Amino acid sequence: MTKQQRKMDIILKKKPWFQRHLKYVIISAVVIFALVWMLIISLGPRAIKIEADSIHITQVADGRFMEFIDVEGVVQPIMTIQVNSQESGSVSRILAEEGSMIEKGDTILILDNPDLIRSIDEENDEWEKQQATLHKEQIEMEQKSIILKQQVLQNDYELKQLERTTSLDKEEFNMGVKSKAQLQMSLDECEFKRKNSLLQRESLKHDSSVTVIRRQLIWGDLKREKKKYNRIRSRKDQLVVRAPISGQLSMISVGPGQQVASGVSIAEIKVMTQFKIHTSINESYIERISAGLPASLTWQDKKYSLKVSRVIPEVKERSFSADMLFAKEIPEKIHIGKSFRVQIELGQPEKAIIVERGNFYQYTDGQWIYKLNKGGTRAQKVPILIGRQNPKQYEILEGLNPGDKVIVSGYERFGDAEELIIK
Repeated sequence: MTKQQRKMDIILKKKPWFQRHLKYVIISAVVIFALVWMLIISLGPRAIKIEADSIHITQVADGRFMEFIDVEGVVQPIMTIQVNSQESGSVSRILAEEGSMIEKGDTILILDNPDLIRSIDEENDEWEKQQATLHKEQIEMEQKSIILKQQVLQNDYELKQLERTTSLDKEEFNMGVKSKAQLQMSLDECEFKRKNSLLQRESLKHDSSVTVIRRQLIWGDLKREKKKYNRIRSRKDQLVVRAPISGQLSMISVGPGQQVASGVSIAEIKVMTQFKIHTSINESYIERISAGLPASLTWQDKKYSLKVSRVIPEVKERSFSADMLFAKEIPEKIHIGKSFRVQIELGQPEKAIIVERGNFYQYTDGQWIYKLNKGGTRAQKVPILIGRQNPKQYEILEGLNPGDKVIVSGYERFGDAEELIIK
């Protein structure tokens, strides 16, 4: 047996399985490690890098929180007057122009009503007839009074004559010249005249009282007729439509020749001596808005004070209206229709922890915020509790302290990141 044959008869030992499959073991270990690493990353905190210029960082402050709402207000005149026609008729002439400034008493337009003019003429004729009739009655009463006075005067005169005659008859009777029958006749006639005189005086007195009463009734009738005539005559003046107040004639709703009924609105005047701010406010604030609340607006970097003057509680399309007046100064070159952002204060300033408003609230529902570390290089989620809010600030009840720095904007790019690395 040769040496080569002896080598072939030696039994070779089998290698361990891990040596034979070492390559597969290493590959499997790498794959498992990668899977585990990915699982850890997906379940554990995730950090992303962001640019400092792409976010807005603010500092939590210990300040005074003012609860207010920010609404849009439109400038309106302090008052708008509707001009109505007092009489019916057709439009004869329009003397004022829309948009022009007019003074109280200026003529806006003239109406024509032939039927009214005819009625006025007829009433004038009736008034003159009534006046003549009443004057005639008054003259007749005066004449009657004169006649009665003359009769009384005549009777008094005759009575005195009879009294003298009777006195002479008594003397002649005593002298035996006249008989007793003749004397008695003189006495009876004198007594008759005396009683008749008393009746005439009583009649004159009664006539005077009746005359006074009738005269009062006549003058009362005259006054009533005159008022009636003046009233219908004044209707002619109402055919001339005049401005009831000074201001801007903003609208004329009728045209020449148009027939207008009584009581119809034919024009509109805006009072320009003062302005108001008209706003629409969400119905959720209807219990908190009342007359007298302070408000303000800013125009050209200057703040102007306002005060709620009127609240209209009727809700339309989930909003109600309120008017505000300028408390002191009015912005220059203000004009009707201009809009402003108005802040209405809902209470007094109170001490609170506050943070500047940002879009983080829309993405976190106010449940958490990114808080920066002391170096400002990293920011992590921290839970917070928000109280009241206004258009500029949030009130922080829990989770932050004065001096903390937080990110309030840019949340649309952060996704679900637990930590932000700020470059």
